[in-house]
Amino acid sequence: MRRYTHRNKALFTMSCLVTTFLTTVGPVSKSMAATESTTQPVKGHVTTRHAASHTTGKAAASTPAKPQAVAARATPEVIHVGASRSARDGGGGMMRLETAPHTVQSIGKQFIDMKSPTSTALDLIKTLPSVSVSTPDTSGMQGGSIISRSLTDADMGLLVDGAPAASASYMAEDVDSEDLEAVNVTPGSSAIDIPTTSAAAGVMDERTHTPGHKFGGLMDFSYGTNNMSREFIRLESGDIGKTGIRSYFSFSNTHARSWMGAGINSRKHIDFGLQKDWQNGSFAKFFISWNYEDFTIDNYSNAAEFYQYKHTGQGFGRSADPSSNNYWGNNIDHWNQIFLTAPVHIVLPAKFKFDITPYFNFGQGWDGEPGGTATDGKYTYANGTAVPGGTNLTSYFLEDYAMQVGVTTKLGYDIDRHNHAYIGYWYQNEDYLTHFPVSAQMANGFNPSPNNAAYQLYANGSRSFSGNDAGFEVHSIFIGDSAKYLHDKLTIDAGFKYVMTNYWYKSFSSNGSLSGRYGENNTTPLPHLSIGYTFNDHHQIYVNAEGDFRQPSPSAIANSGAAGGLPKNQYSIKEELGYRYHDKYVMVDLSLFNYNITNRLLSTYIGGGQSGVVNAGNQTARGFDAMISTRPFHGFSPYASFEYLNARMDSNIRAADVYGNTSYFATAGHQAPQAPHVMANFGLTYQKYGFFGNATLHYTGPQSVTLAGDERIPGYVTDTLSLGYHFKPFMYAKTPTIRLNFTNLTGAIVRTGVRGIGTSNGSVRLMNGNMSAAGSGASFYVEPRFSMTGTVSTSF
Repeated sequence: MRRYTHRNKALFTMSCLVTTFLTTVGPVSKSMAATESTTQPVKGHVTTRHAASHTTGKAAASTPAKPQAVAARATPEVIHVGASRSARDGGGGMMRLETAPHTVQSIGKQFIDMKSPTSTALDLIKTLPSVSVSTPDTSGMQGGSIISRSLTDADMGLLVDGAPAASASYMAEDVDSEDLEAVNVTPGSSAIDIPTTSAAAGVMDERTHTPGHKFGGLMDFSYGTNNMSREFIRLESGDIGKTGIRSYFSFSNTHARSWMGAGINSRKHIDFGLQKDWQNGSFAKFFISWNYEDFTIDNYSNAAEFYQYKHTGQGFGRSADPSSNNYWGNNIDHWNQIFLTAPVHIVLPAKFKFDITPYFNFGQGWDGEPGGTATDGKYTYANGTAVPGGTNLTSYFLEDYAMQVGVTTKLGYDIDRHNHAYIGYWYQNEDYLTHFPVSAQMANGFNPSPNNAAYQLYANGSRSFSGNDAGFEVHSIFIGDSAKYLHDKLTIDAGFKYVMTNYWYKSFSSNGSLSGRYGENNTTPLPHLSIGYTFNDHHQIYVNAEGDFRQPSPSAIANSGAAGGLPKNQYSIKEELGYRYHDKYVMVDLSLFNYNITNRLLSTYIGGGQSGVVNAGNQTARGFDAMISTRPFHGFSPYASFEYLNARMDSNIRAADVYGNTSYFATAGHQAPQAPHVMANFGLTYQKYGFFGNATLHYTGPQSVTLAGDERIPGYVTDTLSLGYHFKPFMYAKTPTIRLNFTNLTGAIVRTGVRGIGTSNGSVRLMNGNMSAAGSGASFYVEPRFSMTGTVSTSF
């Protein structure tokens, strides 16, 4: 068992304070309860479902009776507000009215419907103030990466309907954009009842489509730049008899050429959703998706390749020559993915509520990349025939399986009309079995399946089949209390999660025998405390403090190797202070934050579309986010957001000099990698008379991209434009719509981020006075060239 560090002690102390709070918060005095019971319900759309769930039948009965005529007038108002999915939107859905006692940045359905159907969740959140997003393509197949407050998507809890999803590089596999209702980002904070610990950078939660009560559906067709074509259809069952069950089924097919170099990409995707509601507020939801894709693995450029492309136009993509080892057909990702989640909420007698969310995520496939050429006499085929020298080879990242299975359970109890207490348990198991075989490239230039015996290579009579098995098991208990006082103006959420993990790494030699094994057990307390106060209908302030830890993901451990032991866990303590204002014209959101991070984990790119992980010392990050938007005014809804960030490395990072001696990079006090000081977004939406349009502009400032700080990328600007028109219903077409979506209108050639941090770009003088070995620098995302997508769609 790992000993407690000073960071563990700080987290434990914070947990004790939260525990003390939980034991002291309880039923209030009778006089106060009597006063609260006669309080009139708050009017307007700001009343939330959560607040309503804490109102007891006795309190409701004490409300004075109203004349029948007044009640009749009130009913349509409530129904109208509840039915409007854009009532909380500002800036055309680029911002939403939030009331939680922590930072929440959300994208609404109104904004999603204006974007291209090829948009992923990463494309949709690009205008939020706390994130800088890099995407490698415009066809929505390859995901991307996120930077948030000097951290990455590996530091985020990425969820779909409350269940853990794949990393940001693969989030496009989970759900189609037409089946997304909202994307919610809580930078720097996470609820204790969600199945994640790695949330130093917060949580991104995608909410899937709720099946309709009427039979019908939606269909669209898109065509665009890079010979992109996409078809989508969704069928809604409506209410099935008198069962109260309703469902939907959707299918999409996407095909596109690579925008850089040669290559063809394809994706097929299925979503299925089912929901059952009960009159007492209970519900059960089921969502499953299947994704199959074949896409060309991009070559992520280094600095030299990028500048050559920028100044001469010579690309750095894959080759169109089948005889080349770099032929695009020899750089293919083949992948099958199944994602399933089934949240159930049960309202029990005696003020109890029970929630259970089982989930399952399973992937299988392989990535192929150039393996150089064979030398005479080194390899034979399975039948003993010698492989001729000069034969093109393929190296594989063969994922025999990548499995994630788990469940969260929570039992809640309404102590009184002010306090809702809950206790829960979370279990999760992840396991990744990976091998790295080598095969001969086929005559047509494509890489064969690594399981095709005709192309498998042998050395000294045995096949080279090295690999590893990495994974972890989590047991976690959590307890919390949500309290509301002073006519629900004061909100206090407190609790803690106690996490017990066991994770492992096993390596296999080229003959398949076990060559190494590492493992570790950890126990970590994660305290949470949030306090919010609403002065009136317009002003709210809040404070939030949390503890967080991140263990290296099994896939990252597998890719990095674990010679000498596993990377250390990352620990974080985070605080934020926020203010919100809203009225019928404008919404404003301001949040200040502070992070203290120990044993910072950073992703490194190792090629073939895969990333590893290294420790990078301690780090401090401080700054603020600001958002402002308006309600529609003559059809126009402007939006703007801004972030200032000061993230500094607190440690000198270990490195070896050219003689093999251990020393350090002089990094303490320097700007942290991937931590631009400034990010800004501007947006304008127009919706009137059937016309709609949206324009966005994003700026990310300069940033360091190596641990040594000797390589940087300059600030850059990206932009998008959406235009469209809603036609009147025609026959079976209820919402015939045409829209055009544009990205990179200026054709800017800029680097938007890194695929993985570099140790150093060149030789750097270390603290012992000697030079370090020369590094390879970082690998970059480059903004795809100008693209246009046209879409026709309708519901029916």
